[in-house]
Amino acid sequence: MIRLEGLYKSFGAKEVLRGLDLEIGKGESRVVIGGSGSGKSVILKHIIGILRPDKGKVFINDADITVLRDRELYEIRKKFGMLFQMAALFDSMNVWENVGFALTRHRKMKLSDIREIAIEKLKMVGLVGVENLMPSELSGGMKKRVGLARAIAHEPEILLYDEPTTGLDPITADAINELIVEMRERLSVTSVAITHDMNSAYKIADRISMLYEGKIIETGTPEEIRDTGNPVVRQFITGSAVGPIKVEGVSNEKHFNRA
Repeated sequence: MIRLEGLYKSFGAKEVLRGLDLEIGKGESRVVIGGSGSGKSVILKHIIGILRPDKGKVFINDADITVLRDRELYEIRKKFGMLFQMAALFDSMNVWENVGFALTRHRKMKLSDIREIAIEKLKMVGLVGVENLMPSELSGGMKKRVGLARAIAHEPEILLYDEPTTGLDPITADAINELIVEMRERLSVTSVAITHDMNSAYKIADRISMLYEGKIIETGTPEEIRDTGNPVVRQFITGSAVGPIKVEGVSNEKHFNRA
């Protein structure tokens, strides 16, 4: 369903993607892991067509979206739902208006029908009786759930998750992970998540891909990633300052000599 071929992307003098290849099958739940600033969000922006690569191709259902005109790209984007890192709810809209936002923009429906759909999707993510609340009245976990309800409101084929557990306590984060798994099973969607939270990655992924220095350096099941022999991947998943990945402000040479 999703295929990235030989993607290159730079911002000024900074090379972010350096010939990246990634293929995600229909119905699969793929998690891309990698350090902060490694380019994980850049991958999502290419998949949804917000960014265009300097070189390479992005296929969605065999259509190369890098050559599509704006109107054609707009139609492709209707296939997507997205849960943003900080939920990204509109402060001026109440909960049901946030959830129904895409329906209001893209479909000719009565507001009463949109509200009904919004309430139904809120129930799917475990929220009842909150439809008239404002975002300022919600906890962080509730905002994430509302964001997820909004992402699934128009019944997309592909769900994108940008650091879905960032800013949440461990229990709330696990509840969000459970919801992501449940949405995949109930809706039969293709899911792509980016995260540096390994607990989340292990729980929601069918396969995990590691992004490092602009390329995918390893892909495997959660079990295969746990047992990896790749020193870069192993350093990342164990959260160690010692290893081939350079840590800002820390001398790796010092660590290696001590080891």
